[in-house]
Formats: sequence, C-alpha cells, structure tokens
Amino acid sequence: MSRFISSFVLAIAFCAPPGVITAETVRRGAARGFIPALFVQFGSLVGDTTWAIIALTGLAFIVQNNIAKAILSLIGIVLMLKLAWNALNDAHFGKELDTTSPISNRGDFANGAFLSLGNPMNIVFWTGLGSTVFASISSTPQPIHFAIFFAGFLGGAILWCFVMAGLVAWGRKFVTANFFRLVNLTCGLALMFFAVQLGWNLLRNLA
Repeated sequence: MSRFISSFVLAIAFCAPPGVITAETVRRGAARGFIPALFVQFGSLVGDTTWAIIALTGLAFIVQNNIAKAILSLIGIVLMLKLAWNALNDAHFGKELDTTSPISNRGDFANGAFLSLGNPMNIVFWTGLGSTVFASISSTPQPIHFAIFFAGFLGGAILWCFVMAGLVAWGRKFVTANFFRLVNLTCGLALMFFAVQLGWNLLRNLA
C-alpha cells in the first residue's frame, strides 16, 4: 500500500508542474470546454505509459547488478533534484504559460499523445524513476511490485487529468499565475522529498 501511495503522489508531482501539455489543455479548454481539455490530458498518458513501459522493462534486466543499481539510483537522485529545482525556481520567479500559439489541427487526444511522446524528458524521468522503484524494492523484485507501482502512478496521473481539465473548464478564475506558483512549490517540495528518500535508500542498501 505504501508503494502505491508513494507512486500516486509522485505521479501528481510529475504531471502538475505547468508545461507544454498544460498550455495546450488551457488553450483547448478555454476555447471549447471540459471534454477537449480532458482529452488532451488523456492523450498525454499515451506518451507517459509508453516511456514508462520502455524504461521499466529495460531496467528490469540490469537491476540485479548492485553497481548498475547504484548508478541508476544516482541518476534518479540527480534528475529529481533537477526537477525539484526547476519547479521551485518557477514558483519563486513565476512562469508564464504560452497559450497564444495557434491550436493544432490534430484532434485533442492525438495532440496530447503527440506532445507527450515527443517529450524527451519523459524517458529521462522514467529512467530515473525506475531506479527509485528498484532501490525501494527488495533485491528480488517481483512483477506484482512493478504492477502496484505502475497502477499507483497511473491512478495519480488520471486523477490529475480530471483536476486540470475541470479547473480549465469551470474554475478558470483560479488558474492564475499565483495558482501555478503554488503548484510548482508543492511539486518541487514533493520531488525533493522523493530525492532524499531515494538517497537514503541507496545509502542503506550500500551499507
């Protein structure tokens, strides 16, 4: 249960900081309402899921090696600290969303999928995230461990899809620069916590 909850929270921390998907959600949701915004968000899950499967299945073959496992954990720590720094920096200085670009002719779902699949940060994030999974699981991880973790992450990501689409469609007055600063602050602190947790697990495994 703790692994499910951790991955659930981590999913929201990964999905919530505003970026290109958020900007596209705001553009389409402001123009046409809840369903288009939701479909952009759902489409982004295609890329997240694809990169997650590639990263996790690839890492599964090398985590039995302690040196490789330590290196992957270090990658995860550095990546999460970088993401946390970016989020906290945006929270401090503020970050404007680019919602002025023309809306693509692609469908809402297809556009979300296209943007997510083309985002190189997804594969980098999942490589680091995979190391977090393996560092927190026993030396002989079982398929059920990965299934629980992935279910938690997907559940958190789906929840955020509805939250973001709902905010754009019905709570537009709340979707302000200050709102995104608060989102970035919360996500930055959450990612920093996971980086520290991963570092502690790494030290404990090496001891």
